Amino acid sequence: MRIRKFTLASALCLTTTLAHAAGFRFLTVPAEAGFPQIEAAVWSPCREPVGEVKLRTMTLPATQNCAISGDKLPLIVISHGYGGSFPGHHDTAEALADNGFVVVALSHPVDTGGGDMSRADTLAAFTERPADIKRVIDYMLDAWPDHAKLDPGHIGFFGFSRGGYTGLVVAGGNPDLRKMIALCPESSRNPSCAELRKGEIPPPAFTHDPRVRALVIADPAFGPLFAPGGLKDVKIPIQLWASALSGEDRTGGEVTLDYVSTIMRDLPVKPDYHLVANAGHYAFLPPCTQELAQKRPNICTDRAGFDRLGFHNAFNAAALAFFREHLKD
Repeated sequence: MRIRKFTLASALCLTTTLAHAAGFRFLTVPAEAGFPQIEAAVWSPCREPVGEVKLRTMTLPATQNCAISGDKLPLIVISHGYGGSFPGHHDTAEALADNGFVVVALSHPVDTGGGDMSRADTLAAFTERPADIKRVIDYMLDAWPDHAKLDPGHIGFFGFSRGGYTGLVVAGGNPDLRKMIALCPESSRNPSCAELRKGEIPPPAFTHDPRVRALVIADPAFGPLFAPGGLKDVKIPIQLWASALSGEDRTGGEVTLDYVSTIMRDLPVKPDYHLVANAGHYAFLPPCTQELAQKRPNICTDRAGFDRLGFHNAFNAAALAFFREHLKD
């Protein structure tokens, strides 16, 4: 096992210059029985000059509807954290697409910010999120107009926070939702805690997808739910990132360094582990625009001396190198 204490000094050794000229297009996975439609976006290799794609809250450096460059391209699926959405890790998507990957990032219907969050704190999120990933992969390989450009044998996954939990389940993890009660103080009004107290636990039918061959996960949530033995079937290569100070941030009790350490300890194939010094949980989100920093200082403000932009250049380069190693034969 390689354990790396990740500092900005080490980041300088990994940083690359990225063109950020990815192609971009919106995507909707149709609803099916029992499941709503999924809104998503695709970043892809593009030979046209970089343009701008204006979203409601940001402008992306990308070229909309650019013809996809290349064939037999590996696919990466991106899963956001609680209250996030498909553009939440756009810089990572851009970096991967600029270097020959097709990247699809989805908005999970159960807990997407700005959408219907009425079920975000229920136990449904634990089972529906992994099912979303399989639906998106199915769509990309079978129904997406450019599916012939993809290599179905080379699929990876990137997830942050709840997205990290999602990736572990997709890769074969089986959490024990009954263990959630330990994360529920008696005063908690969280709907999932109420469900647990009433014994209203969903059947343990978690969606796995063996087509996913490599994971990059950052500050994965709910580590104690997998112990002991819940990760014994997760045997694909994993790059695991942890922020040293996540326990000081407001994550609803979902993420701490100890929780991530529990995951690292229990994985049967030890991961490429990176501990990011002086970083809080939200350091894994891209640097904020000035407007967003004013609206959401809790996710945009870093500890003194932490350079989020410099860290992301290095983080994206490390994720790219990992996916290249494990998905490009």
